[in-house]
Amino acid sequence: MKGAEDAVLFRETIGGVTPLADQNRIAPSTPTVLTRVRSTSSRHTIADTLSDYSSEGSPADFLRNGLSRMTLRKLRRATVQDNLDLHGHSGDEARQLLQEFLHQAAQNQLRCVRIIHGKGMNSRGGEAVLRTLTRNWLTQHSQVLAFCAASPAAGGEGAVLILLKSGTA
Repeated sequence: MKGAEDAVLFRETIGGVTPLADQNRIAPSTPTVLTRVRSTSSRHTIADTLSDYSSEGSPADFLRNGLSRMTLRKLRRATVQDNLDLHGHSGDEARQLLQEFLHQAAQNQLRCVRIIHGKGMNSRGGEAVLRTLTRNWLTQHSQVLAFCAASPAAGGEGAVLILLKSGTA
């Protein structure tokens, strides 16, 4: 009953109410959600220079010559500026997406990005094909200075953090 008494008290307190005219009302609208669409137009302009084959295998960590090991420690704590998820893509699709992503990241002057390649748990034989290929491709890419596995909270062995060169490609 308390709710009914409050309603009566409220109506007595505010007195008479004049509704707004229809022309003064603003129709409610849903806020627009900004979504970033990756351009497919660059797909044909980026040269496919990455090889699927490596004599050394795929390293867990990578550091270009002349960089300190401290760089990897800092990379593990860096703020990720963009992500690419390669789950469900074939090797050829993943390679093309990776090249486009790294090109766009360089154009946007990003320094730290993350590639999510998965742990290979759903692969035949449990082999992490995309993990091996991705890390191999990253060692070949000219914009990549270093990479390391992401923290467990950010994907662990199923993702890699990448330090890119500063400046545009």
